[in-house]
Amino acid sequence: MSGQGGKRRRVLVIAEAANPEWVSVPLVGWSLARALGRVADVHVVTQVRNREAFLRAGLTEGRDFTAVDSERLARPLWALGERLRMGEGRGWTALQLVNALSYPHFERLVWRAFGPRIRAGAFDIVHRVTPLSPTISSPLAPRVAAAGVPFVLGPLNGGVPWPAGFEAERRREREFLSYLRGAYKALPGRRRTLEAASAVLVGSHHTLSEMPADLRARCAWLPENAVDAARFPPSAKRPETGPLRAAFLGRMVPYKGPDMLLEAAAPLLRDGRMVLDMLGDGPLLPELRAQAERLQVGHAVTFHGWVDHARVHEKLGAAHLLSFPSIREFGGGVVLEAMALGVAPLIVDYAGPAELVTGTTGYRIPLSGRAGIVEALGAELARLSQDLPGILATGERARERVARHFTWARKADQVARIYEAVLAGAESMPDLFDDPDDAPDAPDAPDAPGPRIARAHG
Repeated sequence: MSGQGGKRRRVLVIAEAANPEWVSVPLVGWSLARALGRVADVHVVTQVRNREAFLRAGLTEGRDFTAVDSERLARPLWALGERLRMGEGRGWTALQLVNALSYPHFERLVWRAFGPRIRAGAFDIVHRVTPLSPTISSPLAPRVAAAGVPFVLGPLNGGVPWPAGFEAERRREREFLSYLRGAYKALPGRRRTLEAASAVLVGSHHTLSEMPADLRARCAWLPENAVDAARFPPSAKRPETGPLRAAFLGRMVPYKGPDMLLEAAAPLLRDGRMVLDMLGDGPLLPELRAQAERLQVGHAVTFHGWVDHARVHEKLGAAHLLSFPSIREFGGGVVLEAMALGVAPLIVDYAGPAELVTGTTGYRIPLSGRAGIVEALGAELARLSQDLPGILATGERARERVARHFTWARKADQVARIYEAVLAGAESMPDLFDDPDDAPDAPDAPDAPGPRIARAHG
């Protein structure tokens, strides 16, 4: 991305969470920050906990990145968040509350280090990539805007409402604070942040629906997840006969539905029409092993436990189908990873995954209560077990869709379009998915507040 005279744009990327050796948000922060280096001259500002990983990845401190030490406040608050979650990876809303308390200190330190350079015009754009949560305001944004430098925010995503009929799962996830999450919209810092941003990247239609109506023209829909094409090459040819090979990939926790999958697939697993690989670890794993034995399907289910991210493609790539009945998934990175491998996804038609999967690149079952999902999932698995060639063709279309829109290189190109729109003074952001077939309507969200939005600027 070049300006007048062919000079590359200078972008200060704020990515407090960015780490190539971790997963989830830190991996998103790292991947997008590094991809943006293809289209601009990027300097990344991250938290000091990521410093050694940046160095191991070959980056030079001072030239490529700056590590800001906010540990004096961040470390004790992080420890508090882990205690609230009881160390089991639950209570995500509680952790975000703690992050909201500690994060402003990080941005104050960033301004102390880079404010003079921002005011002096050393950067064409300042882009805050992480945190991804839309509940965490940016005290940096108004200062950057006052200095006359465009501020880009996002991608932002999170807060998908819990669907009706899953209160038990909500309690097991210790999401008690989720009942109060909407209060963040009344915080004064939120409005100031959004008004100061020249552009806001929203990772889901739900997040877009939470934006103030008068500021939505500044928003562009851009799911936060993508894949590294080199790490997820197309898999070897899979058999067109024999049992359906399905896989589940994710943390073994209630809202991701691994227990629903076992129940739904039990008839197929028992009679040899299907085999299932369960990839992931988590608090439900002992219960799932017991459930498999109780259902008499242990011979057809392999529990792999935790799998290193660098080896996921080896296990997942052997499957015909990713069966992933999560009922509250913000982004759906595992869905894109499966699609990149040519593995067709089977998902619940709700939230993040449903925005990634079109009618020709995967399979969706309606959102309902637990019993309805189990019934619909079982019926769809039975149907698909008789059509392996059809699944393989769907998987190939899924792979092509990811290559077209959801690699990190492609995402950098999409963000570059936003940068150019901002620097040109555009009053509204471009639609980054110009082909209607590639940008599906927002999935049904029966309990979500706000309008149903069909397109990024609907």
